[in-house]
Amino acid sequence: MRVGELVEQLIGRDLPIHVTAWDGTDLGPSDAPASLVVRSPDAIRRIVTAPGELGFARAYVAGDVDIEGDIFEVLGLRDRLPEVKLTAGQVLRLIRGMSVADLRPLPPPPEEIRLRGNRHSKERDAAAIAAHYDVGNDFYELFLGETMTYSCAVFEDEDTALDDAQAAKYELICRKLGLEPGMRLLDVGCGWGGMVIHAARHHGVHAVGVTLSRAQQELASKRVSEAGLSDLVEVRLQDYREVTDGPYDAISSIGMFEHVGEARTAEYFANLHRLLRPQGRLLNHAIARKPYKGRAAVHPRGFIHRYVFPDGELLEVGSVVSAMQRAGFEVRHEENLREHYARTLRHWVANLERNWHEAVALTSEARARIWRLYMAGSAVLFEANEIQIHQVLGTRSDGGVSAMPPRPTWDVEPLARRSGD
Repeated sequence: MRVGELVEQLIGRDLPIHVTAWDGTDLGPSDAPASLVVRSPDAIRRIVTAPGELGFARAYVAGDVDIEGDIFEVLGLRDRLPEVKLTAGQVLRLIRGMSVADLRPLPPPPEEIRLRGNRHSKERDAAAIAAHYDVGNDFYELFLGETMTYSCAVFEDEDTALDDAQAAKYELICRKLGLEPGMRLLDVGCGWGGMVIHAARHHGVHAVGVTLSRAQQELASKRVSEAGLSDLVEVRLQDYREVTDGPYDAISSIGMFEHVGEARTAEYFANLHRLLRPQGRLLNHAIARKPYKGRAAVHPRGFIHRYVFPDGELLEVGSVVSAMQRAGFEVRHEENLREHYARTLRHWVANLERNWHEAVALTSEARARIWRLYMAGSAVLFEANEIQIHQVLGTRSDGGVSAMPPRPTWDVEPLARRSGD
């Protein structure tokens, strides 16, 4: 059996992409928008010994499989591709000249992450954040753009540029939080400082951002200084469990909750409730999974957890709302921005591919491959409604008083009105 025969068995003959392999396989239209190249028998060994997405990811990261052209065309075949389960005989026919003893798993690429210690302890959380975010600020800037914003943007129309859409997202959150000059804002998991800079510059708040990434903290502090906002903004290298200088008038948590873990959800919201003044507001902006029976989406053998977000967990939005309310918050508004995150990710993938050679020079071929696969794959999952992104707004209502307006006011005027930096 050749690779081509296997592909036809799994996907069919009407291939929308071009497939070639080391064994002479040449399938699909030569002018297809994308090509899948199986470069060596090691690709099959990796896929067979780690069935599902992890095996394919290892093969791609190691360079045993390549995707040339439009990666979305290749990933679009996911619904037509069942989990690969081959017998030893089928594998040996694919990899001629090898024996059963040769089907031992290959060592995974060195970029695969294995953490030690108790899940979501302070020490392990710090290691997980460092593994993902301390790859290099210059590398992230290649695809995030000037705003250095690593979360879902908000696109007002089809022509909105990425940087403008990210500024619009910050403005939307500021309006939902009701920020006014002189207020104190805490941004948990502040990234490279985008939210605290926007809130201070456009709303006159005193902002504190906390992150576990030293690389983020250093660049965020530099950006604050360059923006002339050092009198209004402080960026700390600090765990959210160590913040004790409340009360704050408002708290934002943007792309942070995914790192908290289901087991610590109650503790997380209890800490934020304690830090918030009565009638203050919290906005939690986080990716969520679809509801299903069982625990949070951990998948320790998945590609995302082994290469991108170790220990990351996605909860269903209903459980997030319930957890916030159990902690004492009154949930007042919820918004799903799923399509916006898909567009954001497609922008990031295009930026990475446009700057591919520089990305490889700054990190490595394998690292650039990891981010390309992860961002494109995530975009496909958002588009298919396999995952979502929700903004949940809660208040620390006091004696029945929420201090919320009679009706939401944050969409009365275009977000672009004050979004530009």
